[in-house]
Amino acid sequence: MSNARESHPPEETKALTTRLRKITGQLNAVEGMLAKDYDCPEVLMQLVSARRAIKALSEKLIQSHMEHCIEHASSPDDARRKLRDLLVVLERYVD
Repeated sequence: MSNARESHPPEETKALTTRLRKITGQLNAVEGMLAKDYDCPEVLMQLVSARRAIKALSEKLIQSHMEHCIEHASSPDDARRKLRDLLVVLERYVD
């Protein structure tokens, strides 16, 4: 994977960060539920919600990468490299 930084619109970065903070809050809630010995179905529902939120965040980030990093690559070769990098990640994502 490359470590090159791409420029994303600040409003998009802020929206992604907000989503991540909500997910963090959900996972912290799960920790609290476990500490307070909540019923397993309640904990599992919170985990399902967090998993869906992570999936939505991942999909938004994939879309963003395609729109900002691949489409606006500095050259066709750079775009192909970035697309290959994305495909490697997506292979792991769908496992």
